[in-house]
Amino acid sequence: MPSKLIEGAAIIGQSGGPTAVINQSLVGVVEGLKGKLPVKKIYGMRHGVDGLIKGLPLVDLTSLSQDTLERIAKTPSAALGSSRAKPTEADGPKIFEACRANDIRYFFYIGGNDSSDTCRIVHDLGLKHNYELRCFHVPKTVDNDLMGNDHTPGYASAARYVAMAFMSDDRDNASLPGIKINVIMGRHAGFLTAASALARREDGDGPHLIYLPEVPFDTDKFIDDIRAVVAKHNRCQIAVSEGIKDKDGVEIGAKLIAGDKDAHGNVQLSGSGALGDMLANLVKDKLKSPSGKPPRVRADTLGYLQRCWPEPSSVDAHEARQVGIKAAQEAMTGAQSGSVAIIRMSNHPYRIEKRLIPLTDVAAKTRHLPPEYIKGHADVSPAFIEYARPLVGELPQMAKLI
Repeated sequence: MPSKLIEGAAIIGQSGGPTAVINQSLVGVVEGLKGKLPVKKIYGMRHGVDGLIKGLPLVDLTSLSQDTLERIAKTPSAALGSSRAKPTEADGPKIFEACRANDIRYFFYIGGNDSSDTCRIVHDLGLKHNYELRCFHVPKTVDNDLMGNDHTPGYASAARYVAMAFMSDDRDNASLPGIKINVIMGRHAGFLTAASALARREDGDGPHLIYLPEVPFDTDKFIDDIRAVVAKHNRCQIAVSEGIKDKDGVEIGAKLIAGDKDAHGNVQLSGSGALGDMLANLVKDKLKSPSGKPPRVRADTLGYLQRCWPEPSSVDAHEARQVGIKAAQEAMTGAQSGSVAIIRMSNHPYRIEKRLIPLTDVAAKTRHLPPEYIKGHADVSPAFIEYARPLVGELPQMAKLI
């Protein structure tokens, strides 16, 4: 039930991995709050809730010009700085000390599933500390793995980048035939790796093989798959999720990387080329020409460029702005907490709705690529193409002579 509005300031934070359109959401929240009573001030957190806990100075967003806001909106990555910190019970007093000092009553947090959990934690701490703080999660993640959402702002732009990267890389692979492995972001959900299939225009175009974290990865099948594709096309382009798992559900990349974990227990996979190198070496070892010479094999890890390339999907940019506005509107109609979700209403024409759902429906939960979007053990289905195509916008047309 909507409650009476409370007078005070609003604060906005950005969390988790940045995206090409996360600042559209930031600007959307500001636009949705600007000039609205009873919001007296609009602040930004430096580096998310971690900065709030550490007492970093707040950024006053109240009087930024529309021209400045538009330039911020079109800038990739997190303008306020991001964080992967997860607040604990002991952080409560510091959080609410900052809130009391600045009369903050509205809390907006832009991020993925870990960030939605942070938003839930802050909301629950407010209740425990008897401090009225209305908390709203604004969705963002290139992984596209938020429960309750058809898709998530940030995903479409990263998917567009992946599709275009594979289109150009496929032409390179056709020019100098060999075996090419590209490792793509996506720890638990294969949506971004699946987007590589949008690169296909004609029979024989890559990617020829797509390996998703939802399907157990078998090295023997992997080699057999490549052997069959090379026999047919004299080359093979491969998309591999960084989160592929063995038959026991163990992440193959995490086993290879001796790295630190973040506050949410995640090993950082995207900053390492270990998985691509391992797979390339496996292919060189297992596949030999009749003369015994290993094949031409290369591996790339697409890395952080996937999430911050400054040419986003226009659909993504628009929707990212709108979910920020929606969060502000819900706060200004008396909602006490929630997460904004994107619901697809139709494909032809493409149409969505934005709804506020409970934080507990999203927080710390992971959505996976649905089975109907998966074809066999190394491909995606036509249903996925139908799902993803409206999100990424028009892709370039490439010509062939041979």
